[in-house]
Amino acid sequence: MADPFLIGESMTGGYGAVDILHNCTIAVERGQIAVIVGPNGAGKSTAMKAVFGMLSLRGGRVMLDGEDITKLSPQARVRKGMGFVPQTSNIFTSMTVEENLEMGAFIRTDDIKDTMAQIYDLFPILKQKRYQAAGELSGGQRQQVAVGRALMTQPKVLMLDEPTAGVSPIVMDELFDRIIEVARTGISILMVEQNARQALDIADKGYVLVQGANRFTDTGAALLADPEVRRSFLGG
Repeated sequence: MADPFLIGESMTGGYGAVDILHNCTIAVERGQIAVIVGPNGAGKSTAMKAVFGMLSLRGGRVMLDGEDITKLSPQARVRKGMGFVPQTSNIFTSMTVEENLEMGAFIRTDDIKDTMAQIYDLFPILKQKRYQAAGELSGGQRQQVAVGRALMTQPKVLMLDEPTAGVSPIVMDELFDRIIEVARTGISILMVEQNARQALDIADKGYVLVQGANRFTDTGAALLADPEVRRSFLGG
């Protein structure tokens, strides 16, 4: 069977001498949405950062489109087609919306106007506020700027760390709708989410982590229907 489009396989590692991940595997196919959920301290964000090269692995490997990228820096992974949106400090607050998007295109040497237009189609409010300082926007609008900026690199994989943290349920639903639209264009989405039930509802694949290890792996629908997952991680 062919390898998934992106896979962090049997990852073991952490920060300094302490391992946070223990033989953890996270994968996503082309154009699909994979979601990492689990209790606080489960290693969800650490797993995503490991896939993006932000911590060194003591075991395992990361493969993108058949290429071993385990040793590459995060910057080199961006050039290979990975986009990453951290949970905090993910926009330049003093710059305008449009300047933020332009900053996202730093690795490109071609014309970025078409990509900018696509992002404004995806997030119409950003077009409306394109000359406004990003720091003046609401939390949900800031997240749209952060996602838009990552999309300016034309990534093959978009990685989102808690994209709906601190936003209202209505804004969360809207962000998830936009994430589905992005996946439909063929971009793979790998996402860490605290809102597990809603995230699994849109996920092709779900990973439940506990203490840095895989506890459950299945389709989003199967995990939502699993009585043990529901009882232990989804509040019944």
